[in-house]
Amino acid sequence: MSKGKILIIDDDTSQLELLRIFLSRKGYIVHCASTAKEGLKDGNRLKPDLVILDIRLPDMDGIEVLQHFKKDNKKINVIMITAYHDMETTVKAMRFGAYDYITKPIDVEELQKAVTRAFTFARAGELEANAQGEAHLQKGSLIGASKSMQEIFKVMGVLCQNNVTVLIEGETGTGKELIARAIHSYGPRKDHAFMAIDCSTIVGTLLESELFGHEKGAFTGAACIKKGRFELAGDGTVFLDEIGEVPIELQAKLLRFLQEKEFQRIGAEKTLKSKARVIAATNRNLWEMVQAHSFREDLYYRLSVAKIYVPPLRERREDIPLLVKHLLNKVSSELGKSTLQVEQNTIIRMMEHDWPGNIRELENILLSAAVMTQGDIIPEYVIIPLLTRETDKQPGAVPHGSLQEVEKEHISKVLNHTGWHVTKTAQILGISRPTLRAKIRQYKIEPK
Repeated sequence: MSKGKILIIDDDTSQLELLRIFLSRKGYIVHCASTAKEGLKDGNRLKPDLVILDIRLPDMDGIEVLQHFKKDNKKINVIMITAYHDMETTVKAMRFGAYDYITKPIDVEELQKAVTRAFTFARAGELEANAQGEAHLQKGSLIGASKSMQEIFKVMGVLCQNNVTVLIEGETGTGKELIARAIHSYGPRKDHAFMAIDCSTIVGTLLESELFGHEKGAFTGAACIKKGRFELAGDGTVFLDEIGEVPIELQAKLLRFLQEKEFQRIGAEKTLKSKARVIAATNRNLWEMVQAHSFREDLYYRLSVAKIYVPPLRERREDIPLLVKHLLNKVSSELGKSTLQVEQNTIIRMMEHDWPGNIRELENILLSAAVMTQGDIIPEYVIIPLLTRETDKQPGAVPHGSLQEVEKEHISKVLNHTGWHVTKTAQILGISRPTLRAKIRQYKIEPK
């Protein structure tokens, strides 16, 4: 007895055959198509339970094909496959109803797990496509080809279409506000205000006034009526950065707003309503704060209806080359220079750095280096002292070895991280497979 019908649409005929054989052996009835037109025709005729769809096809964009399938059958699950790792494509695919998103070269174990989940959990309507048109999002505002970032992009694609409160956790400088802005910009609130407030920089009555507003004469210095962020945001989004810094006495009023969507200005008796969505962020462990009685447990649960954890840069080092390229384009534009580049040996050293300040630190170092560079290539001797300066600030810091030692150690780490998968390792390192094999022989690297 078959487990179900799967339609695979991909213009790579060799991959089609491999996936057909693999999934057929797992007990599925598999049909293949090499063009969008053929795939849509087979979809209408075969009524598959699952579609595996390449995002780049010769005759139609995969997102458009996805929309056709979801228009005809909202309950059908579609797994997108692509060789591209950008955030915009991932969020767009999830936004228009993709069940999952897998990057090439395809890991068959990952694909099998995705297929199994798709058949086990028929999440009807959860990832329904939004038919109101595509929202504008600055391309490349979030960068990441690592698995952890791809998972974040998928979650963002789902969250941008609903109104639940979101809690974004992660160290300072990891891009939490960028994620909040992207969720806002890709959803139905995109035409309304996005209001960010750093709760760590405003204290006491002033923070309460910033959030809820105040009446004239409510406290010393309140010379006129002031509207708070929740009132000004209207149907938009209020981003509460460093939510863990909100005083315990103000947390009750914030909880009431989240529960009832109503509030009062300081010194007022009239109750006001607001439809503003709340996205909060923190670099602290809120649950530990709950245990220490410095953060309300009920507020914690209200804030964390949906959670996103943003890993520090040291936990996704494979994204550093992409981030360097993106940030150098940004820095070059700001300085009015032609696009700057960094030498490969320097990239290796940067991937070994722990980046305690995360992406913010990376951008600051690249900006400093760009200012000191005359040509189009930032020399290694400019970048390395900046990295060393940051490293020396940390207790217990030890100097790096030679470039050859650093390269050997890094290649070894990546090989072991991928389970000695040569293709994946070469992609992460940004070198060819023959070059990788040559370096393995040169440095006599062996599996651990």
